[in-house]
Amino acid sequence: MLHCAQHEFCGKLPMRLRKSCAASSCSIGFATNTGDAYAAEQKGMEHMNNFNLFTPTKVVFGKDTESQTGALVKAFGGQKVLLHYGSGSVVRSGLLDKIKASLQAEGIAFTELGGAVPNPRLALVYEGVALGQKEGVDFVLAVGGGSAIDSAKAIAYGLAEPEQDVWDLYEHTRTAKACLPIGVVLTLSATGSEMSDSSVITKEEENKKRGYNSDLCRPRFAVMNPALTMTLPDYQTACGCTDIMMHTLERYFTNDGHMEITDGIAEAVLRTVMKNAVILRDDPQNYDARAEVMWAGSLSHNGLTGCGIQASDFASHALEHEIGGVYDVAHGAGLAAIWGIWARYVCDSCKDRFYRFAVNVMEVTPSDDIDTVIRTGIEKLEAFFRSIHMPTSLKELGIAPSDVILREMAHNCAIASGGKKGSAKVLYEEDMYQIYKAANER
Repeated sequence: MLHCAQHEFCGKLPMRLRKSCAASSCSIGFATNTGDAYAAEQKGMEHMNNFNLFTPTKVVFGKDTESQTGALVKAFGGQKVLLHYGSGSVVRSGLLDKIKASLQAEGIAFTELGGAVPNPRLALVYEGVALGQKEGVDFVLAVGGGSAIDSAKAIAYGLAEPEQDVWDLYEHTRTAKACLPIGVVLTLSATGSEMSDSSVITKEEENKKRGYNSDLCRPRFAVMNPALTMTLPDYQTACGCTDIMMHTLERYFTNDGHMEITDGIAEAVLRTVMKNAVILRDDPQNYDARAEVMWAGSLSHNGLTGCGIQASDFASHALEHEIGGVYDVAHGAGLAAIWGIWARYVCDSCKDRFYRFAVNVMEVTPSDDIDTVIRTGIEKLEAFFRSIHMPTSLKELGIAPSDVILREMAHNCAIASGGKKGSAKVLYEEDMYQIYKAANER
């Protein structure tokens, strides 16, 4: 194999993707990165975009760290807390009582709101805002996974601007001006919401699932004890691993910028999650695997894997939001069901990234037959999803939408996306419909 002493990847490139290398130690004259070379050939230039990285969340990671929750709330100024959580697991496990004791030990008053569910509901957000106003809370503490955290973020927006309808943010008819401080005790590795600027809420009566992004909602702290995830059902663990990978892939598959270190981090996150997802499939009590996946979840969605990239894709997420809004499916499973269809639909417009992904992540043998390498990479990722019992079609997801519903989902997806979505390939309403249709027919 051809080899560059400084650029390990040089010798893996097919001839069509090779370009002059500026490294003094490179005697071959090939590019380090398939994305660099091929994108430059297609667009006439190479570029790494300017970027801002804002990750203000204090992470407290490891065994028994939940005992520090009260001290952390106090350190960040909380005096009256809205304690927000899901249903039975945090109660049955004793975690909620432990959190309450930690708050009481620091002299912090609190009121409670349980009931957060997957695809968190706007109705519960409104209930939380009303309760928080009544009780005069100044801090929102989420105990749970992404659903509880996203719901807590929406409540915090609503409490900071009680004169406004918080749903307006998710419909993108106004911009948030303030948000109450938020803390997190994480119990599920999936969404990365514990460090992210995003939240997703469902308006159930209209089957609308919408997201909103703002740095205002980034949690002040995140308590992350991997042992708290050991009670999860295997399906939820697999869904979480899938969501983590998707947050990384949505930034990786783009035609708008690159950065070698960012690409390398993204690829490492993907390989790490895949390796440890298989370990957890076979050994759910493996603490080290739980820890690797938990930290990967945070890194996948705190902005790190988007540095140097101006426009992330997130079309798969947009497509899944409509599926989740209508059918209330698990988010990670919905993403797995749609991703392979999306990938085949857009890959010809983003060959450099798909080739690099196939070689560097899915370990496909490099070849001048670029299309075969790309197709094999997509197939191997779908095989991985199936190996952890994730669906790769709408049928495997357990739904069978009519053509009318497919059209409606595509229409609503386009509206929610401002008419178009994507960076690997820009998708319009008809494109969205064709992807839904193919996923439904598979």
